[in-house]
Amino acid sequence: MYGLWKPRVLGAWRVPSAGPVILAVNHSHALDGPMLMGTAPRPVHFLIKKEAFVGPLDPFLLGIGQLKVDRSGTDRSAVTNALGILERGDVLGIFPEGTRGEGDFASLRAGLAYFAVRTGAPVVPVAVLGSTERRSRLVGAVPPLRGRVDVVFGDAFDAGDGSGRRTRTALDQATVRIQDRLTAHLENARRLTGRPG
Repeated sequence: MYGLWKPRVLGAWRVPSAGPVILAVNHSHALDGPMLMGTAPRPVHFLIKKEAFVGPLDPFLLGIGQLKVDRSGTDRSAVTNALGILERGDVLGIFPEGTRGEGDFASLRAGLAYFAVRTGAPVVPVAVLGSTERRSRLVGAVPPLRGRVDVVFGDAFDAGDGSGRRTRTALDQATVRIQDRLTAHLENARRLTGRPG
């Protein structure tokens, strides 16, 4: 990532140095996941749609510890693997919106809340900004080479209410808390970096 672009990484010290952590990342460009993997202070295991695991990418992604997920329904194998990452004390990366979009955390799925409440792992919001602002003239699908992309880590927080409940209502409430924190972090990251909102 540092060889192709000029990522500016802010707040990486906010990621706990040990123990399970969930990085909740906005997602507006295919570059967002690789950019975070290349700049995070700890190795990150992402839940990635199974369609990305094609050709030589399949053994590569599996070899670097990424998790294949079937988004057509509840993929129990992917859920088990993700829980295993957190139980080992490692870092799980999640795009809480489920797919690429505006990258504004406007529509969150319940998966992030489930993992956070079930394991008690703290959530660290991450804003990747600048990946969609300009396009390279050589390869239109990516930002210009040596272009700046900002990766801003926020403060870790607990998604649960402290009760340990994992009911549907508790997960819905956790999702609302998560969305509020992620949206606030994104707004703060835009102010901090001077990126348009």
